[in-house]
Amino acid sequence: MKYFFETTESVVDGVGFSLFGVLHLVWLCVAVVCLLANLFAYRRLEASGRSRWRKIIAWLLIADELFKMTILIYSGRYGFSYLPFHLCSINIFLIAIHAYKPSRILDNFLYTVCIPGALAALLFPTWTSLPITSGMHIHSFTVHILLMLYPTVLTLGGDLKPDVKQLPKSLGLLLLMAIPIYGLNLLLDTNFMFLISADPGNPLYLFEQMWGSHLLGFPVIIACVLLVMYGPIVLIQKLRKKEL
Repeated sequence: MKYFFETTESVVDGVGFSLFGVLHLVWLCVAVVCLLANLFAYRRLEASGRSRWRKIIAWLLIADELFKMTILIYSGRYGFSYLPFHLCSINIFLIAIHAYKPSRILDNFLYTVCIPGALAALLFPTWTSLPITSGMHIHSFTVHILLMLYPTVLTLGGDLKPDVKQLPKSLGLLLLMAIPIYGLNLLLDTNFMFLISADPGNPLYLFEQMWGSHLLGFPVIIACVLLVMYGPIVLIQKLRKKEL
């Protein structure tokens, strides 16, 4: 299949898709349908069925990552930049751990970081240069749909309960990962977690244009994400206390 083994670095110009164009909107509709269908099914499952569902999604994510690696290795294009140290790749392994051994800190991390991160990738994809016939195009959308699906379904299904008190641990875990990964970027000349630069189309790129450094956008975006993800929770908790 033409372009199947192409990457964003190797593909010719003019064969990709437009941001919020027809193809992009179709993928977003697929994401919404998958979310609603899985949420409908998950809410009707017993505890054992829910546990099985979590493990299936975790293994689908791992299979998706292996699919990416197979394409890149076969085409001879697997390099340092494709190592699984981007935040979304890290979330694949955190979900795998959570599926078998859930914990409060992973609950909060997946809610705080994985959901908005996957949504941002789906809304502002950095792989717009790739056509739908590209394996990396397919992988990039399906893996982020699954990453969005897992914690969102668990949250709306009532099994993942975000806790504001766990927030410092979640942010601490994010920082704990970012520090060595920044050093790895300098060593390997990579851009894991977008710590070195931001491409056009990435929301962080706007801050580079405005303030000269995309890194200044991280605290702003994190603050906005926390407000959106935890603002309603704090408000509901306060309203419930008033009712008592």
